Amino acid sequence: MPNLTLTPIPGLIEIHPAVYEDARGYFFESYNRRTFSGIGISCEFVQDNQSHSSKGVLRGLHFQRARPQAKLVRVLSGRVFDVAVDLRPGSATYKKWYGVTLCSELRNMLYIPEGFAHGFLALSEGVQVAYKCSDFYDPADEGGIPWDDPSVGIIWPDIGMEPVLSEKDRAYEKLEVRDRNGRP
Repeated sequence: MPNLTLTPIPGLIEIHPAVYEDARGYFFESYNRRTFSGIGISCEFVQDNQSHSSKGVLRGLHFQRARPQAKLVRVLSGRVFDVAVDLRPGSATYKKWYGVTLCSELRNMLYIPEGFAHGFLALSEGVQVAYKCSDFYDPADEGGIPWDDPSVGIIWPDIGMEPVLSEKDRAYEKLEVRDRNGRP
């Protein structure tokens, strides 16, 4: 059974799987439907994604509007600072964020329920991130918020360089503007 770290944001869970190591290497279950259901994660994952990033790449903060995705995020190689921002309407923790370093050495994971924006900053070279999603990606449904939105106030680790962003990630509206215009 994995060990859990409950975060200050309800539903957001850091997971530390049981890892079995010996002279040959290691083994762990990165996902087991029965085990995860037993810890309260019962969504059905329908899509697996994987990305590769260089140090300093910041991906996010992304979400889907009408068809939100729960995610189970882990790092296959390297280290990232992984962040989830609560965007659930009416939530007591709306606009609150939680960040954790996920790394291949610790093999820790972050479960992000539906209704959150998600992103990560690559802290090392050659980072590989894999994550499960509870709904299919739909480019027409995608939204995002800026990584440096002052109304959220994420404190990103200092990596000695400006983050490398996609053009799409540079163009997102701040939450304050989105809220004022009544957009999700």
